[in-house]
Amino acid sequence: MTDEATKKELVERPNKEQQKRQTQALKELIVQLIALPVSKLDGLSLEDGIRTAVRAARAMERTALNRQIKYITGLMRNYDVELISRELYLLAQPHKQEVQAFHETEQWRDALLGGDDAVIDTVVERFVAADRQHLRQLVRNARKEQEQGRTPKAARILFRYLTELQGNS
Repeated sequence: MTDEATKKELVERPNKEQQKRQTQALKELIVQLIALPVSKLDGLSLEDGIRTAVRAARAMERTALNRQIKYITGLMRNYDVELISRELYLLAQPHKQEVQAFHETEQWRDALLGGDDAVIDTVVERFVAADRQHLRQLVRNARKEQEQGRTPKAARILFRYLTELQGNS
């Protein structure tokens, strides 16, 4: 019976390589926590001791920082790391959406400057606040400016207008 209990314990316990990978993943998570702004760090469901240790790590450099990361790793060994990972992932989502909206705006501007007037209809349908006449005027000015080889001031104004439309939706 002792042999069976020992075998069961060996099967359940992760090997050294798995432990190293878990520790490395935990250290990477801790580095992300240290890089977070204080307001976002306070919004996470962390124990006070861990939060205090992470805040202290912000002021440290090199060797002291490495020691602090190891200390925090020890504190978090028996903590629900998946919960923190999910919370960090959710914090990153709005940024990804902003980047996606920025790229979409760039594509619209480039298509409009390239002569695709169907994009005007798309923008007007998508955004209630869009003014078709104003948008056509901005496109016309930007194209004229592009043909004359001048600096893209009107193209910037067009991009800003498209960005404002996305921000208001």
